[in-house]
Amino acid sequence: MEHNKQMPAVALGTWSWGTGAVGGDQVFGNHLSEQDLKPVFDAAMEQGLNLWDTAVVYGMGASENILGAFARTCPREQILLSTKFTPQIAGPGDEPVDEMCRSSLERLGTDYIDIYWIHNPADVERWTPFLVPLVKSGKVRRVGVSNHNLEQIKRAQEILAQGGVKLSAVQNHYSLLYRSSERAGILDYCREQGMDFFAYMVLEQGALSGKYDTAHPLPQGSQRAETYNPLLPQLEKLTAAMAQMGKKYSASVSQIAIAWAIAKGAIPLIGVTKPRHVTEAAAAACITLTVDEVVQLEQLAADAGVDTRGSWEAPMV
Repeated sequence: MEHNKQMPAVALGTWSWGTGAVGGDQVFGNHLSEQDLKPVFDAAMEQGLNLWDTAVVYGMGASENILGAFARTCPREQILLSTKFTPQIAGPGDEPVDEMCRSSLERLGTDYIDIYWIHNPADVERWTPFLVPLVKSGKVRRVGVSNHNLEQIKRAQEILAQGGVKLSAVQNHYSLLYRSSERAGILDYCREQGMDFFAYMVLEQGALSGKYDTAHPLPQGSQRAETYNPLLPQLEKLTAAMAQMGKKYSASVSQIAIAWAIAKGAIPLIGVTKPRHVTEAAAAACITLTVDEVVQLEQLAADAGVDTRGSWEAPMV
C-alpha cells in the first residue's frame, strides 16, 4: 500500500460547505449548494491542491456529503481526504470511533481515509486507543490530533506507539493573531518528530483577508461577525502593512497571511468557497517571505493586542 502521497503546501477546508448545525450558514453566514461549490473543487484539483479537510460536525454530515459527491468524480489516488472523530457526538455502542469512521467513509464514498483526526482532547486516554484498529484494518492511513496541547499530543503519541501506530499530524488554530501553539513549543516538537503541523484559521475567518475593515465589517448575523467586527479597529495597522508588503509580491493580504504560515513551517488549512480562493491559495504557496518581513508582521500582530482563541479551544500555554 502506498501511504506516502505528497502533501501539498496548502490544505483546503470545508467547514463552510453545507448548512445545518455548526454549518456554513450559522458560522459563516453563507448558503452554498453543490452547484456553487463544484467549480471550487474542480479549480483546486486542477491546481494540485488535492488535500481536503472536513469533519462529521460540519453541518452534521452535510460537508462530508458534498465533498464525497465531488471526490467520487476523480480517481481516488489523486485526492487526499481528511476527516475527524468528534468525541462529543460519539454514539453509545462498543465501537463509537469505528462507527463514526464508517459513517464518514460512507458519506465520502471511499474505503479509506488519508488522515483521520481526533477533533479535540475530550478524553485522550479513552479515545486515542480506538485509532489503532482503524489503521490496522486499512480504513485509515494516517492519524492526527486536533486542538490538543503539547502534553496531550505526547500522550496520544505514546498510546498510539504502544499499538504500533505513528502520530502523523497535529491540527491547531494558528495565525498571526494567535500563536499559542508556537509559544507552547508544539511547532518545534512537530518538526523534531517529523509530524505535519496544520494551521487552521490562518485568515481568522476573513479578519486577515484584507476584505474587511471598520468601514466594511463582516456580514451581520453570523458568529464570525460577532467575534471579529469589534477587533477590526485594532487590526488596521497590521492589514495595511500586509497590503503594502503584498505589493512587492503582487499578492493580496490573504496571500501574505498564508505565506507567513508556510514560512513558519505550517501547512495552512484554508477554507474555500469560491474558485478565486483556490487560485489565491495556490499562488500564496509560491511566495517566500524574508526573515525581516516575518518579524515585522509578528511585531505588528503583537501590537494589535487581540486574543482570537475560539470558544471551543483550551489554552495551549
